[in-house]
Amino acid sequence: MTQEELDALMNGDIGDMESSKENLEDTTEVSKNDSDIETNSGIPDGYNDETSHHWPLPATDENRMVHQLDDVTKESEEKATEIFDIIEGISTDMMEKENNINSILEVLNSNIELFTTLNEKFPDVEAFQAQLEKNTNALNDANDALGMLQNSGDSIMNVMDIMQYQDIHRQKIERVINVMRALSKYMNTLFEGKIDDEKRVSSAQHIAGDTHNDLASTDDIEALLEQFGS
Repeated sequence: MTQEELDALMNGDIGDMESSKENLEDTTEVSKNDSDIETNSGIPDGYNDETSHHWPLPATDENRMVHQLDDVTKESEEKATEIFDIIEGISTDMMEKENNINSILEVLNSNIELFTTLNEKFPDVEAFQAQLEKNTNALNDANDALGMLQNSGDSIMNVMDIMQYQDIHRQKIERVINVMRALSKYMNTLFEGKIDDEKRVSSAQHIAGDTHNDLASTDDIEALLEQFGS
């Protein structure tokens, strides 16, 4: 029995003492429940969208840095390969169309030459003059289409050159990954000990000069690690 309880008993305030004790137990129970909720959720108390910048992100698959960077490089390379395949297919189709237009141009030039000769020899025949004009217009349209295909082909080549930078970016990310992994291995090696943790002598719980005797139990440490997604 504490001195406070003894004084209350001597003064006849045992009822007030019991009431205070019940209130203390209720408060302790609420705090315990809140602590259980915090521990079970794995999220620090007060963690929300507004305060999330105060806390480190949990170590989940969505937040592991190297894991995320590996996914970025893998997906980036896959998508780049798909884009190159599409561009290559378009370029092949355009080259075939250029060959077709060149064949058409040969026919149109031959027709124009023929109808020019016929129109000169038979100027009174309107059909020769009409066909000469039609073939001349078709030749102009064909030349315009050929020029457009050639310009588009040049643009596609420029796109493929620009896409080469994607591979350079991927290599830069992979270099960052390698540095991060090397640092991680170095830190692990730096903190390695010669004695297994199970065989290590228990450390002193209190040292002379400590201002308090509060200790973090194993459960407290595990709860703290769990809060930060360990």
